[in-house]
Amino acid sequence: MSDDTSEGAGAQAPRRARPCPECGKLSVEPFYPFCSKRCSDVDLNRWLSGSYSVPVVELEPEDLAEIEARQADEEASRGRG
Repeated sequence: MSDDTSEGAGAQAPRRARPCPECGKLSVEPFYPFCSKRCSDVDLNRWLSGSYSVPVVELEPEDLAEIEARQADEEASRGRG
């Protein structure tokens, strides 16, 4: 029996180098998609500190009622056609 660890089942092709999302240098395999541990840690810190977030728009009750009415009208028109 041969030890075939470089090819066959479970072997993956190396990832193509892409620009690091932090600094723009080419990424390296151990830190993919980043170029270094430092850039990886900078990104992690941004996630943990809440710098990355999805903006939320708070709706007033009147706005919500208007949206629900439009959706009901659209559903009713789909049911008829």
